[in-house]
Amino acid sequence: MAITDLLKSVDFSSVNPFRRNQGYVALDIGSSSIKMVEVEADKSGYRLLNMGIQPIPAMAIQNNMVADQEAVVKAIQNLVKNHGVRSKQVVASVPGRVAIIKKIQLPAQGEQELDANVEFQASQLIPDALENVNLDYQALDYVENSDKIDVVLVAVKKDIINSYAEAIKDAELVPAIVDVDYFAMENMFEINYELETSGIVGLIHVGARYTSINVLKHGVSTFTGDLPVGGESFTEALVHALQLSYDQAEALKVGGRSDAKKQAEVENLLKPTAEYLAAEISRTLSLYRHMADEGGIQKIYLSGGGARTPGLASIIGEKLGVEVELTDPFRGFSIARGIDPDALADSASALAVGAGLAIRRPGDK
Repeated sequence: MAITDLLKSVDFSSVNPFRRNQGYVALDIGSSSIKMVEVEADKSGYRLLNMGIQPIPAMAIQNNMVADQEAVVKAIQNLVKNHGVRSKQVVASVPGRVAIIKKIQLPAQGEQELDANVEFQASQLIPDALENVNLDYQALDYVENSDKIDVVLVAVKKDIINSYAEAIKDAELVPAIVDVDYFAMENMFEINYELETSGIVGLIHVGARYTSINVLKHGVSTFTGDLPVGGESFTEALVHALQLSYDQAEALKVGGRSDAKKQAEVENLLKPTAEYLAAEISRTLSLYRHMADEGGIQKIYLSGGGARTPGLASIIGEKLGVEVELTDPFRGFSIARGIDPDALADSASALAVGAGLAIRRPGDK
């Protein structure tokens, strides 16, 4: 499932959704870096053409909005220039924690009638005036033994979307689609793990400042949540434990994987933070009341820049009592010759949202 274009009510007159020959590039604008993914469709599916990560200053994104426009614009321009990106139309995302997501049931009806009814329902459910938000919805499927359909309603404040869109435009690119990162992760999983969408799985994305949780039931998102703990928490733990600078601690956290003895030492130092995050994930998932319907979550797929933190996957697995697998967001893609396989292996976990965004096109459902 893909939520339709959240920008459909914003006038970007330069965007023509019917010009399919134009290239698209995905930009996942996070709190510590911008991740770029460029793909094209080929006969066998999707082909990864380009990818890259550009750090941004710590205060560039604040309160889930672009706070330092100049820094973000410069980072986008650097990504485009340094990686030879030719595509001009951008598919971006906003964090799921800023979106109001409601699942409702409505009688089966025509598209125009459904539009009107969804807008009425939104006016009752959303704690803001509709003129202040971008509203979108996705009709899912018929309710079993009923003539009703499930509908996912999504709303995001316009000022949040516009802060990202303006940065993209100032970088001389065209904001074509703004999605929600939860649904980008869902798209990524569907493309890469099609045969594993029959049960209940958890997608856990460990970003710099937040960890997002998305529970999929038969491939469709049924529960989402965010925790204010991420990769930076692990780095800060090393800063305090070893009296290192932030950059030194980050290098140790990442570089420790190449030395078994050093990794064991780093893993031991990071264990309390990993256990705390695992406990918070467990507590959040306990709120998902329908987990027991089909035996609970069967598997966890871990992604994000913090996913490869030493010891984290095993601790989460032990706490939840399920298998935890590091997500490969490009396992279903062919890879262009110009992609450095070592660089891709190091960066893949961080590019999971970007991979899901990169396959989005205007008009997708």
